[in-house]
Amino acid sequence: MREMKQILVTDRLILREFTTSDASFIFELLNSEDWLRYIGDRNIKTISDAENYLTEGPIKSYKLRGFGLYAVCLKETGLPIGMCGLLKREFLDYPDVGFAFLPRFFGNGYGSEMVTATLKWGFNTLAIDKIQAIVAPGNQVSIALLHKLGFAYEKKVQMPEGDEILILYTLTRDDLLIS
Repeated sequence: MREMKQILVTDRLILREFTTSDASFIFELLNSEDWLRYIGDRNIKTISDAENYLTEGPIKSYKLRGFGLYAVCLKETGLPIGMCGLLKREFLDYPDVGFAFLPRFFGNGYGSEMVTATLKWGFNTLAIDKIQAIVAPGNQVSIALLHKLGFAYEKKVQMPEGDEILILYTLTRDDLLIS
């Protein structure tokens, strides 16, 4: 098994690459109520499906783009509690930040802490000029976090693989409100 490469460390969290050993965690996260409601069903019905999701998604992205979605883990225990990272979708002009956490870890400021660190990493280490975010219109918690960080509404966008309409937000390095 390949070593889990750390990307970022904050006061309470570690952002590290996913490996296929994270399949049980991915199974739980991608089948959580909020994931299904706001992000969508990825048809992860078995641990094998979760392993395939990791191999064809995040792990493939690390090799192709040099970034992707990463495991967010508690610094003290190493327990995975969510995911966060940058994606490059063909239908968007710039990379977008993605994040999701298990419901039992909501309300602790982990999202704000890790998304802020991820944005700074994208701007400073990866030298990305703009970072976008797409969010379901009803996902008020994620929308509030994007506003808190300085993201500006750009427009509504339609997902290429369906008729779902999402809200597109954009942030530049100078617009990031949390230093």
